[in-house]
Order: sequence, then C-alpha cells, then structure tokens
Amino acid sequence: MNDSFVTIGKPMKKVDGLAIVRGKPAYTPDYDMPDALVVKLLRSPHAHAIIRSIDSSQALSIPGVVGIFTYQDVERVPYTRAGQGYPEPSPYDTYLLDRKVRYVGDPVAVVAATTEKAALKALRKIKVEYETLDAVFDMKEASKEGSPIIHDESDCSGVYDNSRNIAAHFVMDIGDVEKTLEECEFVIRRTYHVDTQLHAALEPHNALTYLDPVGRLVVISSTQVPFHCRRILSRILKKPIAEIRVIKPRIGGGFGGKQSVIAEPYAALVTLKTGKPARIAYTREEVSMATNIRHEMSYDVIVGAAGDGKIKAISLHGISNTGAYGEHCLTTFMVSGSKTLPLYNKVDAVHFGGDIVYTNLPPAGAYRGYGAPQGLFPLDCAIDELAYEMKMDPLKLKEMNSIREGETSPIFEIMGEGREGVPQIMRSCKLQECIDLGRKAIGWDSKWGKKKRNGNKVRGVGCALAMQGSGIPKIDMGAATIKMNEDGSFNLLVGATDLGTGSDTILAQIAAEVLTVPLEKIIVYSSDTDLTPFDVGAYASSTTYVSGNAVRLAAEKVKERLLDLAAVYFEKDRSELTLESAEVRSRDGSSVSLSELCTMHMYTFNQQQISESASYVGEESPPPFAASFAEVEIDTDTGKITLVNFVSYADCGLALNPIQAMGQLEGGSMQGIGWALYEDIIYGKDGRMLTNDFFTYKVPSRMDYGKLTCSLVDSYEPTGPFGAKSIGEIGIDTPIPAISNAIFDAAGIRLRHAPFKSERVLFEILNMEV
Repeated sequence: MNDSFVTIGKPMKKVDGLAIVRGKPAYTPDYDMPDALVVKLLRSPHAHAIIRSIDSSQALSIPGVVGIFTYQDVERVPYTRAGQGYPEPSPYDTYLLDRKVRYVGDPVAVVAATTEKAALKALRKIKVEYETLDAVFDMKEASKEGSPIIHDESDCSGVYDNSRNIAAHFVMDIGDVEKTLEECEFVIRRTYHVDTQLHAALEPHNALTYLDPVGRLVVISSTQVPFHCRRILSRILKKPIAEIRVIKPRIGGGFGGKQSVIAEPYAALVTLKTGKPARIAYTREEVSMATNIRHEMSYDVIVGAAGDGKIKAISLHGISNTGAYGEHCLTTFMVSGSKTLPLYNKVDAVHFGGDIVYTNLPPAGAYRGYGAPQGLFPLDCAIDELAYEMKMDPLKLKEMNSIREGETSPIFEIMGEGREGVPQIMRSCKLQECIDLGRKAIGWDSKWGKKKRNGNKVRGVGCALAMQGSGIPKIDMGAATIKMNEDGSFNLLVGATDLGTGSDTILAQIAAEVLTVPLEKIIVYSSDTDLTPFDVGAYASSTTYVSGNAVRLAAEKVKERLLDLAAVYFEKDRSELTLESAEVRSRDGSSVSLSELCTMHMYTFNQQQISESASYVGEESPPPFAASFAEVEIDTDTGKITLVNFVSYADCGLALNPIQAMGQLEGGSMQGIGWALYEDIIYGKDGRMLTNDFFTYKVPSRMDYGKLTCSLVDSYEPTGPFGAKSIGEIGIDTPIPAISNAIFDAAGIRLRHAPFKSERVLFEILNMEV
C-alpha cells in the first residue's frame, strides 16, 4: 500500500526537526516582552480552609510590586478548567480565586511585579488568616456520611451530589450480569487499584498576555486547546470571544496536562487589571501539585466464563478520585469502560458504573490514555486470573474472546465521552496479527508457565491486549485552510496543536500527497485563533484522524480548483487533465507546472486567490489495537523487579509517518512502564505533595528497563486519511497489566495495586514463605 504513495507512509523528517535541534523554534518563554510584569501565585498551605482575612499592605509597599489581587478583586464566575467540547461535560466548580481553598496549592492571591525578585518577596509578605477545616484524602472515605463537604457553595453546577462529594456518577448495564454469572462454570471476583501519575512534561505551564493596539487581549500559551482556551477565558473574564486571541507556539510536551486552562487566566487577569503585558511561568513544584494529575481509580471486577473458555459476563464497578475539582471527571471514568469493554465483545452481559468523588488533593485531569489504562488493568488481569483458574493459556483465552474485523459491540453506542456513543463496526482490526507477531517476538510458547529460576531470581512473561479510539465521534471537529502561493507552495493553516508529536509533519504529508508536491512546499501554521480555522485541539487521539481528514478534504478542494483553472489555461476538457508531480498534465502530452500556472493565474488572467477550507467531524472512532508482552525477573531476596523485555505490536491503520508512529508507541510504552514500576506520588498527612520535583518523583530513564521492541502491523482504515488511525495513546494502556501478569508468571504473586513497588513484592514473598 505504501508504494502507491509518494509522501504518505514514508519516514519523512519533521518539518520543524532541524530548527528544534538548533534551538530555533520559539516556545512561549522565548517570546520577548521586556516590560512584561512577572506574575506569581500565593498558594494555600492547607488542604481545606476558609480565608478569614488577607492583608496585602506590606507586600504592596515593596518596590516593583504593581498589584495584588484576591477573591475580593475578581468577579465570582464558576467554570471548569477542562478543555473539552461545548457544552462541557465537566461541572462548573472552579473559581479563579475563591474564599475557600480545597487542596494544598489552591491559589489564594495573584501578585504582579516588575521583577521576579519583587514578586517572590511579596508572596512572603502577604498575611493570610485561615480557618482550617477537616479534610478528606481517601476517595472511598470521601463519599461516606459525615465526611467534610468540599463543594458546599451554592453557585457551582453540574455536580452529581455535593453532600456526598460525588462529582459525577455513571451506570450502564447490558443483560443481567448476576444471572449470567450463575450459569458460568468459572467466576473471578477481584479488586484492583491504580494510583495517580504526574505528566512530567519538560516544558512547564506558562503564558504571556498583552493588549494589542486596539485593546484586544492576546494570550500566547503552551496550550493543547487554543480554541477551548479562548472560550473558557471569555467566560471567566466576561470578555467577548472576538476580543481574545490565543496563539500557540511550539509546545514542550503535554500528555493531556495542557488540555486544561490553568495558568492563562492569571496572566490575563493582570493584563486586564493593569493594562500591561504579563508573564506567568509555573515552577516544577507548581506543575506537579497545582495543575493536573492522573485520576486514581479502584475497580471491583467480576469475570465469568463457561467451561469452554467463552467469557459470558463482565462487571467493572469502580470509584475515581477527581481531587479538589471535577475537570474531566465523568469523561475519563466513562473512557475507562468504553475503550476497554468492547474489546471482549462476545459476552452475554456487561455492567459498568461507579462514582467519581472529590477529595482534598490536587485536581485530576486529562492524561494520555484518558482512563483506558485504569480500566484495562483490572479487566485484563482478571481475565488473566480466570485463565489460570481454568488452567488455560491466558493469551489463548484473551485471543478467543476478543473483537475481530467486521464485528461490533453494543457498548460503542451506549457509552461515549460524557454522553452516548455511536454504533460502529470494526472496519480494520489486525489484533490477531499483533498477537501472533508479539507471541513470536517474546517467545511466549517457550516461556509462559515455565518459570525460569537462576539462584534467587525467577523469570516469567505476561501479556495484555488493548484498544483505544481515534477522536470523539460527532463531537470533536477539526478544520484546515490551504492557500496557494505563486511559486507552487502552499500555506497550510490548522487549528490542530503539535505537542512535539510531529502532527504538523503528518498534516503536511497529507496535503503534499493530495497536491503531489514535495513536503517542503507545504508551510504549516498551527495554531492561532485569529488566523487558523477552528479545531478542538490535541487530545483523544484525534489529530491524525480528525484534523488529518480535514486537511485531506481541503487539499482535494484545492486540487479541484487547480484542475478547473488548468482546463481554462489549456482550453481542454477537465477530464483530459491530471495532477502529477506538481504539474497539471494533459492527455496530449502538454503540461504546466503549479508554479507557472499559479503565477499566470494571479498576475495575468482570471485573477483569484486559490484558497480552500474544509471541516471534518468523525462519524465513528476507529480503534487502534495492540498486543503487548512483558518479561520480568524477580529477585526473591529483595523483591526487586527487573523488566527484561517489553514487546508491543500495534495496529494504527496505515502509519502516515512510520518513524513518528513508532515514536508514539515507544513513548507511550515507556510512560506506562514508568507508571507500573517507578512513578509514585507521595503525600504528607496534611495532603501536601512530597514528590513534586524530579529528584523525588522517579521518571524512568533508558537505563531502568531492558529491551524495548515496538512495531506496527500492516493495516488500512477505510475512514481514515489514507488509511490511518491513531497511535498516540494506546502504547500506555498495556504495560501495567502485562507487567503484573508477568510478575505472577514469574513469582506466583498477583499484585493488584499499581505501581508495583519492590517492597510490595517482597512482602508478598514473605507472606508466601510464612
């Protein structure tokens, strides 16, 4: 299939790659604004408290301090920080500044100063008197009667049950699970728990704001969602959307952490209050404790099967910790079911449901995988446990019960993100190929169930299967505009946001393929809400599929315009013309280059600008699939876990740029490995995050795991641009269950709480010996 394309499917260099390695691209902090005020936030030292008084007089007297703003200086507007489509499915439970604080790190006051030194000094001089309140940090305790109520304000909206700290609730049933379980020969009932995780993107959250010459607010920000950012700022600041412009320069990583509007409002507040440019840049500690973290989740899982191995019933009932605010609370929880349960589509009955609760901990939000890894961990491992109970090969059990090409699941239609989903049939599903290749690469048949011992070390293997999605169907929209220049080059304007993933390159490849020009003839602009067309932004694995389809449609429109123009130029019927290798060629052998055609068109006849736009909203969300395998070695004296080998094969449709697709699969896998084995957020008894830097929060380096083998299978998704599906998230879904299953195969220890700390392994070994 790749051979029929010129640019698509080829490992093209990133359009900004050379500039990045030279340090050329301007990230937000690179924008020079020497007179910008420095913005710093005073944060709450308490997890739950009422502000009794604030005295800023001493701080205001410090030379260089321009302003200090508290809840008394801003209009009280409830909103959600979640950068999602509108109407927003997250509750309006957040305030720019509030009299009540709900976690350690909640903003209390905004300081604006001419220098960072003055701003930091002012933070120390602001006197705040708090009335501390009882706090709750355990998500299971939070919804019990008598627990402190975190959102007792009357003006928040969209909260499921304030009195019990339940931000959102969801239940779905297909068939009768309990009745079906009674008919099952084998039933597994377990509880699995997965802790939270930090995004750990290298670039911190930051923004620069100023008023343009006509008084419009300009926001330069490292945001994944510039158009959502503009809409949310409009609500908070009571300023029309037409008076706000959001510019997204290059971004140094996001992983979902920049899908919420976090730092921008404070800089914008200072600019609107003072009329001066303002700059805010979070410290690493602030990024860790006061932006977003991943949702901690716990699931009671039940899986029942007949004696022949057919899985007949699955139940996932859980609880999710949204922290102090409910951004992305319902949708991440629903995705933990909607992106996992359809994988095992041959069941007779399914239950999924639970609560998402507030606690006095940092707010959780979007994070690569968006709930799917939290749902896959209990589901995959319970099936693995079921296989051992049935004395079956777990890979065989998963293989025989999982979805295949041409099949569907009723869950697709029942569960979407925050509302119902859409029906869809798997037009492309190469899961079996992923399984077959992964099985061979890890040596499954010779290693599984054959515990290998070398002194005090034992080895074992585990597997996990996964699916994700490609955008949110009938909700998320992307658009593209292509403008032609007289030299045969094209400006591609997209609202999609490249987080460092290489999406600018992918989108340029799509345009270049349709227009038959070299990649360097496509000049990409992404994104500026004044100049580029609307796009929901980079999340939900949507850019290649949704934005890519928009680019393809826009390019095809431009191609049609060019052929119409050439027909006039050649004085021939359009059916005699083709566009090939940047030339329009006639059946009689004559031809004209795009540069010559456009130059004549612009300067001599039929003078018009060739420019076309197109939009795309997915009618479905074709899932990528993956089969992953882990081989671990356990030191039975210390409990130390060594990941010897991790193998992951994925079906992402046709990989538009194989190198970049592999980078996504490898990056996601490594992030999942870190979550499984190394990354661990620790809080003090007062709710303060103790691991808020890279010294205490361990992100794995290449030295921390053994061999990593990632590869793609041949596939083609007919609804995708040139056959493509997504690849950005699925890599992170499988490491936790695959490693957990491998630990069991190696040591006979079933760890149901991630991350898998060595001390947990050692305690289990000691318990076994007792």
